[in-house]
Amino acid sequence: MWGGRKGALLRVWGLWPAGVLGRRPLSCNAASLAGSNSPQCWNCGGPGGPMRGHEFFCPQCRALQPPDPTRDYFSLMDCNRAFRVDTAKLHTRYQELQRLVHPDFFSQRSQTEKDFSEKHSTLVNDAYKTLLAPLSRGLYLLKLHGLEIPEGTDDEMDRQFLMEIMEINEKLAEAQSEAAMKETESIVRAKQKELTDSVSRAFEQDDLEKAKEMLTKMRYFSNIEEKIKLKKIPL
Repeated sequence: MWGGRKGALLRVWGLWPAGVLGRRPLSCNAASLAGSNSPQCWNCGGPGGPMRGHEFFCPQCRALQPPDPTRDYFSLMDCNRAFRVDTAKLHTRYQELQRLVHPDFFSQRSQTEKDFSEKHSTLVNDAYKTLLAPLSRGLYLLKLHGLEIPEGTDDEMDRQFLMEIMEINEKLAEAQSEAAMKETESIVRAKQKELTDSVSRAFEQDDLEKAKEMLTKMRYFSNIEEKIKLKKIPL
């Protein structure tokens, strides 16, 4: 029963991968693909291989192709490669891609396509989670520019900032009431908002070192946020 309902819904969306009787083909420019130097389809040997946009399927046999290893998360999620991201659009894109490649839709397909579906779905999940949160998004954007923030960067931070982090940690450790917890949580949230705005400006000005500095500070406050979550869990 579910298979019929699922098929009907996907036919309405126009996103059910073709290749099986009754499945609507996705639009593609087969002629241009045939004249390109794209890798061959693993299934039929035609122009195929890792594909972009909505072209996850071979235009000839409609077999699901492997993920494109050269594609970054911003491209996959149809976002500009920038720190500012429309999270509503990001969520819509995530749902759209999962309707295309989720393993549930490939249970009756070949083992190769099942494996590709798992890889696609995992990649989409990772991309969505990375770009959704400002800290992970900023760190990923830095990485695309060839910069990373190593663990254990205390020596590079100014003493005043480290003292501020220490005081907030002490305040959290001493918090015994819900009001005290909320007060600390509010302080951390405000700091993260301030740092997020600074990171955004730094990327807009192509000041990668400044972005790196602000993201490092964001990571300290992110650790405090995790401690707050843990402290909220009843023993």
